[in-house]
Amino acid sequence: MTRVDGAQRLIEVYRRKAAHYDLTSRLYPVPGYPQRSQRLRTVRALGLRPGATVVEVACGTGLNFPLLQDAIGPGGRLIGVDLTDAMLDRARSRVAAHGWRNVELVQAEAGEFVFPRGVDAILSTYALTQVPDCGAVVAHGAAALVPGGRWAVLDLKAPDRTPAWLTRLGVAAVGRSASLDEWIGRRPWEVIRTAMREGLADAAWEELCFGTAFLATGTRAGESAPR
Repeated sequence: MTRVDGAQRLIEVYRRKAAHYDLTSRLYPVPGYPQRSQRLRTVRALGLRPGATVVEVACGTGLNFPLLQDAIGPGGRLIGVDLTDAMLDRARSRVAAHGWRNVELVQAEAGEFVFPRGVDAILSTYALTQVPDCGAVVAHGAAALVPGGRWAVLDLKAPDRTPAWLTRLGVAAVGRSASLDEWIGRRPWEVIRTAMREGLADAAWEELCFGTAFLATGTRAGESAPR
């Protein structure tokens, strides 16, 4: 099956990367890219409060976990989902090192993960455009949010109105499950943008770093319950 083969290739890629991922990710997509500030911006866009339940899709080694823990506190709940066992092993080590007792790690393909009902927020950073059925992931997550819950996706994209050859120079696709040409042709960021608009209220789209990245956010319709 093509989908299984593609997932297995991605697992093998990230198994090789896992041991040094925290270090090498600082060079992604290019050295000096403001990845840390973009991650922080994404977490802030969720509007998390102490005690919230948040799901991170494709959590990797847990680079966002400290930012999320600062927001939800020990009374919150963090569910990290990732396809690769080796990446989750690194995330598990991070959780143990910090003594966090409110983290659940799940190995699953993003497109097959069953979101628990009633979560307050969902995020994915630098990963969802690699998922073939990324639009369905957004839709399933939106349906699981509480009224007033937030979805945020931070990822790379090809700049608009830029020649293909320049895009190849400007956008790194290290570790993607398919070729850069296929990724550009598929334009998954547009799929994500459409899914956000269709499944969430006040969907917002912001392009970052001269159109090489985007932050897409939205809220589940309805009034949030008082805390």
